[in-house]
Amino acid sequence: MQRFYDLIWSREEGQDIAEYAVMLAVILVIVVGTVRLIGSNANTVFSSVASAIQ
Repeated sequence: MQRFYDLIWSREEGQDIAEYAVMLAVILVIVVGTVRLIGSNANTVFSSVASAIQ
């Protein structure tokens, strides 16, 4: 039984996929947060510029 546990815990193929999934999730959270923050500020700036032009 100990040999079976050693075999399971020594395999690392599945860890790469999990690490990539975690990295992708973190990147998506950062991108979505940045877009929401910049998007609302950009909308305010564009509205003020548009009203100044008119």
